[in-house]
Amino acid sequence: MGERWTARLLALPGLLVLGAVVGFPLLYALLLSFTGYTFLRPDFTFRGLTRYHEALRDPYFLHALGLAALYVGLTVGLTLALGLLLAVLLHQNFPLKGFHYFAVSLPMLIAPVGVGLIWKMILHPELGILAYLVGGVDFFGDGRYALASLALVDVWQQVSFSALVLLAGLRSLPREPLEAAYVDGATPWQAFLRVTLPLLRPVLLALLVLQTLVEARTYDLVYVLTRGGPGSATDLVSYYIYRKAFLGLDLSGASAMGYLLLLLSMVLVVAYYRLLTRS
Repeated sequence: MGERWTARLLALPGLLVLGAVVGFPLLYALLLSFTGYTFLRPDFTFRGLTRYHEALRDPYFLHALGLAALYVGLTVGLTLALGLLLAVLLHQNFPLKGFHYFAVSLPMLIAPVGVGLIWKMILHPELGILAYLVGGVDFFGDGRYALASLALVDVWQQVSFSALVLLAGLRSLPREPLEAAYVDGATPWQAFLRVTLPLLRPVLLALLVLQTLVEARTYDLVYVLTRGGPGSATDLVSYYIYRKAFLGLDLSGASAMGYLLLLLSMVLVVAYYRLLTRS
């Protein structure tokens, strides 16, 4: 009992700091979402769910939510698929393995703003080498390509994390089920589909939750690469909430939209958790 209380007391300062840094802004934003507060008119009058109703009737917010859903589906799907492919390849025995580990991990070590600036130059319609090779395509200035280009840049950075997590999952799997499958005459592909993937399912679902939460709040790449353009082709919901708060000066409306996004994220987390714990 003494050691348990000692551990709690040692953890208490960190928990208090975490609660102050995370809890206070969340509580303050929640309180603001029930008022009409703007930077031009600091009105703290209680208005109930008015700001939430306004957000759900805002066509630009709904458009941003739809874009975010499409973006999350595209990026998470590609990130998990490519991450699993890289993890399987890195799980094999081959020379210079350490160098390949470093090469795969490198994109994850670069800050998102740095990634955005690098790819902004690579895909620049006049100065970029890749745009030159494909005939001067304006990847971020053409509405037909902007969202897909933004998603591929994001996948390039996020796939490192997915590959390393899945590689750790592969390394932790027991060998006996695979050996039994090979003894029974299974091919490597059959063993992967029928044995490895089911055993890797908890890791895949946990990674799915993490990546969904990360991609749903994508802001930095949008800010660096497109600023939501062209038009509203890449105006994802996190960037739209930023514009609502700091360009539209409507802090209470942005807070309500932020909590709606948080609620949708929690719904997805609960759904994934039920998939994870389902027998």
